[in-house]
Amino acid sequence: MTPVRSRSGSTGPRPPRTAAPDLPTLLDAHAGLSPRADVIAAHIEGLRGDVSAAHGRVAESRIAGASVGRIDLGGTALSDVAITEIRAAELSAKDASWRSVEIDGGRIGTVDALRGSWDAVILRGLRIDYLSLAAAEVADLLVVDCQIGALDLPDARLARVRFERSRADEVDTRGVRGDDVDLRGLEALSFSDPRGLAGFWLSPRQAELHAPAFAHALGIRIES
Repeated sequence: MTPVRSRSGSTGPRPPRTAAPDLPTLLDAHAGLSPRADVIAAHIEGLRGDVSAAHGRVAESRIAGASVGRIDLGGTALSDVAITEIRAAELSAKDASWRSVEIDGGRIGTVDALRGSWDAVILRGLRIDYLSLAAAEVADLLVVDCQIGALDLPDARLARVRFERSRADEVDTRGVRGDDVDLRGLEALSFSDPRGLAGFWLSPRQAELHAPAFAHALGIRIES
């Protein structure tokens, strides 16, 4: 059998190009975040309450141990940022730009990245009740050891995305487009629109489990 090739012409999906954020050896202690602030080479620890860094910039920095109700990163540019052990009811990142960002460990109720731009992002060891990447542009995303309630991808554009040892209850794939999207490491209970998976990679077991839904989307009747 001739190997299936991705649009890039290679066999199998291309892996995401990700690496840990490039942080300076020494980081300056920084108290809190504020809207439109320009924060560089900072160590920000112990954020509490509701926090806003909307329409600002955070670069080459670490955010550790945040326990917040809502953190507003709407329109914010994050570059080479490591976020560890975050607890948040809501993380709003609408229209935000993330490049070389890693979130490692924690629990977040809602992550809203509507129309966001993600480039070289790693989500690791997170529990997220609702993750929305609606209408987002996502390239080089790695999701590892994550538990996600609902994953919304309507009208998103994805390139070089991989899931490893992760789970999602519901995945909204309406209007999504992707190249080199590897879902073989994602245990998903349901896909809202199997037609949105065109060009994505699944394992034989996943294809078997979701075969009735795929058949229904194509108008195929299955009866014993």
